Amino acid sequence: MATPAPIEPVREFDLVPPDNTRLANLCGPLDENVRLLEDRMAVNVKRRGANFRITGARAHAAEDVMRELYEATRHEDISLERVHLALRDSRDMPGALGLDEPADSASVRVMRGTIRARGRNQKDYLTNIRSKDLSFGIGPAGTGKTYLAVACAVEALQADRIRRIILVRPAVEAGERLGFLPGDLTQKVDPYLRPMYDALYEMMGFDRVAKFIERNVIEVAPLAFMRGRSLNDSYIILDEAQNTTPEQMKMFLTRIGFGSRAVVTGDVTQTDLPAGKMSGLRHVINILRNTDGVAFTFFEAADVVRHPLVQRIVQAYEAHTPSEKI
Repeated sequence: MATPAPIEPVREFDLVPPDNTRLANLCGPLDENVRLLEDRMAVNVKRRGANFRITGARAHAAEDVMRELYEATRHEDISLERVHLALRDSRDMPGALGLDEPADSASVRVMRGTIRARGRNQKDYLTNIRSKDLSFGIGPAGTGKTYLAVACAVEALQADRIRRIILVRPAVEAGERLGFLPGDLTQKVDPYLRPMYDALYEMMGFDRVAKFIERNVIEVAPLAFMRGRSLNDSYIILDEAQNTTPEQMKMFLTRIGFGSRAVVTGDVTQTDLPAGKMSGLRHVINILRNTDGVAFTFFEAADVVRHPLVQRIVQAYEAHTPSEKI
C-alpha cells in the first residue's frame, strides 16, 4: 500500500483593514512581490481581495512576512528590494537570527539612522568588529562587509572612541588598464574607494564627510603609502583585501597602533592580482585564524542583501567552480 503524500501546511487569513491601494502596493505590479515571496519561500499564494491562502512548508513564516509588509504599506512603497530584505530577516530562512536572538540586538546607530544586521553572519560580524582589535569579513559581493565596517567606524567616531577613520584599498585595476589618472593623491585614489565614500555619504551626509576629509578626520590612503606609519586612536578599514600580496598584508596589519581597530574585507574568489600571485587575504587566514584578538567572519551566498539576482549569480558561480574550503 502506497504511503500517502504528507499534507502541506496551509495558512488562510485576511489582511485588515482591507484597503485596495495598500493591497496593490503589497502585491506590486503584476503581483511581482508575491511571486518573489513564493519563489524564495517555496510556497504557493492565492489571493481574493484581502483574503490570502498560503500553502507550503513555510506557510506560517510567509504569512508573517506578508503581515509585516502589509503593515509597512501604511508609510512606504513596497519594492522588490523591500520584499527581499523582509525575506532575509525572516527567522525561517537560512542564516536568519534564531528565536532567542532579537532582530534588533545587533544594530549600529549613525547620524542618519540605525543600521540593523541582516542574519546571523552579519550579527556575528558586528559583534566581532566591536569586541576584537582586528576583524576580517570574507565572502561574496553584496553581503554588507564594507558597509557594516564603515557603519561601525562612523559609530565609534560619533562616540569619540577614535579620532580618525582611515580608508585603505590596494590600487589594483579589475582586469583593465586605466592609464595615467590626473589630480592629487585623493583624486587618484577616489575611484578605488568609491564604495566606502558612498556608505559614508549615506550615513553622515555629503557636507559633513567633505568637512571631515578636509580636516583629515577621514583619510583615504592607497595601501602602498601605509608603510612606515603607526596609526593610533584610529579606525582602519582595508577593503578589497584579496588584491594584497602576503607582504602587503603583513605590512598593513603591523600599522595598527594603540587605541585602534582594524577591519579587513574581501572576497578570495575575486582577486585581480597577476596570475600565479598569492592573495594576502587567503594567506593570512591560515596564519591568524587562531590568534587571540583576531576574529574571522565568513559570509555565504545566502547572506547577500543586494538584488535577489546577485544571490543567484553567486550561487551559480559557486556551483560551476567549487572553491577550496577556507
